[in-house]
Amino acid sequence: MQGLMQDRPLLISSLIEHAATFHPHTEIVSRLPEGQVHRTTWQGICLRSRQVANALRQLGIRQGDRVGTLAWNSYRHLALYYGVSGSGAVLHTVNPRLFPEQIDYIVNHAEDQVLLFDINFAKLVEQLAPSLKSVRAFIALTDRAHMPDIQVPNLLCFDELADAQPTEYAWPEFDERSASSLCYTSGTTGNPKGVMYTHRSTVLHSLMALVPDTFGLSASETLLLIVPMFHANAWGTPYAAAMVGAKLVLPGPYMDGESVYALLRDERVSFSLGVPTVWMMLFQYLDQHPELDPKTLGVRRILIGGAAVPRAMLERFEQTFGAEVMQGWGMTETSPIGVVSKLLPKHAALGGEELVKIKLKQGRGVWGVELKIVDAEGKALPWDGVAFGHLHVRGPWIAAGYFRGEGGEVLDAEGFFPTGDVATIDPDGYLQLVDRAKDVIKSGGEWISSIDVENAAASHPGVAEAAVIGVAHPKWQERPLLLVVRRPGTAVTKFEVLDYLGKRIAKWWLPDEVLFVDTLPHTATGKLLKTKLRESYRDYQLPSARP
Repeated sequence: MQGLMQDRPLLISSLIEHAATFHPHTEIVSRLPEGQVHRTTWQGICLRSRQVANALRQLGIRQGDRVGTLAWNSYRHLALYYGVSGSGAVLHTVNPRLFPEQIDYIVNHAEDQVLLFDINFAKLVEQLAPSLKSVRAFIALTDRAHMPDIQVPNLLCFDELADAQPTEYAWPEFDERSASSLCYTSGTTGNPKGVMYTHRSTVLHSLMALVPDTFGLSASETLLLIVPMFHANAWGTPYAAAMVGAKLVLPGPYMDGESVYALLRDERVSFSLGVPTVWMMLFQYLDQHPELDPKTLGVRRILIGGAAVPRAMLERFEQTFGAEVMQGWGMTETSPIGVVSKLLPKHAALGGEELVKIKLKQGRGVWGVELKIVDAEGKALPWDGVAFGHLHVRGPWIAAGYFRGEGGEVLDAEGFFPTGDVATIDPDGYLQLVDRAKDVIKSGGEWISSIDVENAAASHPGVAEAAVIGVAHPKWQERPLLLVVRRPGTAVTKFEVLDYLGKRIAKWWLPDEVLFVDTLPHTATGKLLKTKLRESYRDYQLPSARP
């Protein structure tokens, strides 16, 4: 027997119409690439998204066609989130930080029919345009006064194109399992692979972002969205914010410490999301301006993802900002919510080191995401917080495969997706990453977690950033090499770092060598680029391995 509930498809267009109806005057604030601050509302975004849908129809875009963007976080990009997907087309957010060759590959692989771009990327688009065979129109996300002087075919002005369209549009209804957006992984080896989200997966993911045990978004929030809208749908928050009518603050390309501080201050931001590298830039700005008191900002919560949260960062936000720090783990293939770090009632009485250890774990599983850890033979391992193995996930917003079948069959026999991470899970369901499978250091038959060593090193007051890689050793197979970027104005030494680590990690985990470098390489999404480090130090001979 079936129930008697109305069967309405879960479509992204319903989110923007809800925001416009019930939160029409809530602000959307953007710092535009042109430099100025722009203000609109959820109602304004809704009207603009309808104009986008009408413009796409005029350009001949049909359901399932891919529409590419090379854009920062702004109200224009937000209107594309809804206008493209709501019309039945597929929004393809391209990461502009990738190498031009990768962008060329991605746009051609996706067969984007239209490419919309911020003016910062005009020269890049001009360089790539001749090889982008599927693109029929290039649209600059700006007004007529700021149109770039570049030579590309069928170059259009976004504001002019949208302004010419009616603000009435009847959103089509279709299968909620239809593709809504496309985001390519920023893998460090091989070509990027496309993750194709659906309307259903996106709406379900947005619902989970609202609950108190995850992001806890509500209409009372002012949300500074630093995580890029080209990275895993900005962790789903542009959709979740519309669902509850939260105020959005969008920084555009201005993510340096001074610009982020100004937006936090001027817009009275209560909640912000970003990767550790952005917060390090904010801290550097505050270090240069000791007269500024972060507690006056009124920031209540900070969500950090994309990489493990260093202890020093957690403690600084809590002590100098008075803000709750949450971290989460996910990936492009998980939409990206996988686990979120929230305390349980049983932890209320804890303090000191015990509490910090829990906060530094990536988090507990959320409804909709099943977890398991397995050994090399695929056998499930216990959730005891000790055994660590390969992390697999399953759920309604987890990828079942890659666009065009790249990578072949990716799920295991039970339908779980192998993440490539090595992790432990404790009896309370808290996940802690040990390493990426390809980054774990194998020493004398045992594994050393580069993440744990990096976090311990980064908590030293003289260390700005740290990276650990395995280097070949004739006796132990591999031993850890620690690369350190000193904090400006400090002169920390190798022996000070090793002495500091000796009190915080197992003795046999101690790096065999510490090298100081000016900078460390990062991927396009801000993660340490271990492949480049391993290549650079492939022939490096550790002191313990020298004859």
